[in-house]
Amino acid sequence: MTIAAHQTGAAAEALALEYLEAEGLKLRARNFRIRRGEIDLIMEDRGEIVFVEVRARHQSGFGDGIDSITAAKRRRLIATAKAWLQRQRSEPPTRFDVIAVTPDTGRVEWIRDAFHADE
Repeated sequence: MTIAAHQTGAAAEALALEYLEAEGLKLRARNFRIRRGEIDLIMEDRGEIVFVEVRARHQSGFGDGIDSITAAKRRRLIATAKAWLQRQRSEPPTRFDVIAVTPDTGRVEWIRDAFHADE
């Protein structure tokens, strides 16, 4: 990853976090990492844990954020989410969301319940 790509990713994550907090979600963790993967944001939405993948998408017609998440990426996200949940005292309801940010315009697209752990 180039420095510019890293900066774009960090800016997209910051924008996504600001957006989700404005929508009433609470931050539980940011950039949670294990050897197999990373989750950009872990939020809480009225008692439900939301694992959020943030995608920076330029205005180029390549689809939305969910289009860029491969089956292998979903498996890594699910494995990482399970590792985070194992560290908690209880296992609350969960979902996986995607936030697609267009850095050029600051547009944020929130895809709730984008995929499921059993996929």
